[in-house]
Amino acid sequence: MSARWRIVGWIVLTTALALIALLVTVRSLLIAGVDRDANDDVVQEVQEFTTFAGEAVDPLTARPYTSVSELLERYLSRQNASTGEVILGITGDEVLHLGSSGRGSNEDYRLSTDTALLREIREDPAASGVRETAAGTMRWGKVDVEAGAQSGTLVIAAFTGGGYEQVQETVTVIFFVALGGLLFTAGIAWLAAGQILRPIRDVRRVAAEITESDLTARVPVQGRDDVAALASTFNDMLDRLEHAYMTQRNFIDDASHELRTPITVIRGHLELIDDDPASRAATLALVDGELSRMARIVSDLLLLVKAERPDFVQRAPVDVAVLMLDLEAKMQALGDRRWLLMEVAEDVVALDSQRITQAVLQLGANAVQYTPADSDVRIGSAFTGTGLDRQLRVWVEDSGPGVTEAEAAVIFERFEHGSASSLPADRRSVSQRGGAGLGLAIVRAIADGHNGSAWVRSEPGHGATFGLLLPAPENAAARPAVEPPSRPPKPPTGRPAENGELRHPDPTPITASLPVIGSTTAQGAP
Repeated sequence: MSARWRIVGWIVLTTALALIALLVTVRSLLIAGVDRDANDDVVQEVQEFTTFAGEAVDPLTARPYTSVSELLERYLSRQNASTGEVILGITGDEVLHLGSSGRGSNEDYRLSTDTALLREIREDPAASGVRETAAGTMRWGKVDVEAGAQSGTLVIAAFTGGGYEQVQETVTVIFFVALGGLLFTAGIAWLAAGQILRPIRDVRRVAAEITESDLTARVPVQGRDDVAALASTFNDMLDRLEHAYMTQRNFIDDASHELRTPITVIRGHLELIDDDPASRAATLALVDGELSRMARIVSDLLLLVKAERPDFVQRAPVDVAVLMLDLEAKMQALGDRRWLLMEVAEDVVALDSQRITQAVLQLGANAVQYTPADSDVRIGSAFTGTGLDRQLRVWVEDSGPGVTEAEAAVIFERFEHGSASSLPADRRSVSQRGGAGLGLAIVRAIADGHNGSAWVRSEPGHGATFGLLLPAPENAAARPAVEPPSRPPKPPTGRPAENGELRHPDPTPITASLPVIGSTTAQGAP
């Protein structure tokens, strides 16, 4: 059975049970009302007769009654019996009656002629009761009257058969009205269930249309209810799957392209290798270089895969000043540049020093690649914010050609490169593409592993500043006592002035004035 029929079935069943309970309750209340009205009529007549008999004076002659028969006859002449009510005055064998004679639904029945029942009622010691007759249930009451040697009985009977018939007619009308309402409810439930389940049918249809290569189908969303929210969530899931699929496909395409190029170069040179020692040595050197590049690409890919693991970053208390001094010393080996340590943050922060070193050295390597020899490359670190919102900013600034706004938007993605024209003229022959395009992706993965972000600021033609923005909440009570080692003496660095003296660089980092044109994560650049 479909969900639509199940919904309709439960609604109809629940409504039917409610209507049945309503019918039973209404019928019981109406029958109880009929019985109560019959009892009230009997009690009222008994009280009226008791009051009338207690006066013992004929209202027409103003004289006392001379016999019981006269009393009963006078009382009956003054009464008007209601429907189903019978009032009998009995003296000896004489029966005076008033009312419908108690026929009920039986036209042949007369209570006044039912001598056996009247005898039982007169002999019954109880003053009232209920009897079953040929005309239905009868509720009765009696009052015995004595005057000297003469005695009589006033019998009041109320037949409830007519009332029960009216109750049955009323319940029948209610039943058919309820049945019509039930059918109407079933129709409304069928339409409403179809309307509610339409997004689910759309989800099933869209899921059937999705294939391995086509994830573009989406479920139409209408309204703002829970089912619409389900459709929206399903569409969001499809968006994520499509994005993951496209990313995976692009990653495979780019990786295959990056690995295919060195393989093609190696195969082509090996096919042309000859017996000349010099040519053979040059070919082997080129093959070794391409194999090294392939190994580096594979290592970077493995590192990016490992970045998805929860243990990729292992935090520990690290003195930021010591870390920056170590980074400056290690960057000296990256290239013949003037490495200027502009600013040093001083505090202990929980981070993975090896991963941060790897990321900053990658930024330094990129700066070397895109700047000429003897140019300035500035590095620094600083804290921004206070308390739990404090962040550590580590940056590397070069004086190269910079990046455009379009490049900055995607430069931290895998296999993305800066424009080939951005490379210095003396380096374009070495690698037109400037590497496999995985270095900055690794930097971003390390920043994401620290719940931080990687960012870039640049003006084309005026250099670029790449950096990391890492959470560094301030908690003085939890800081371990780590004493930074003294920095070894270093010869002053800077630009030589015209008089031959060294001119120290401007202590204000360029990141304070350059506009932000790219950011890879939600936190953005500082």
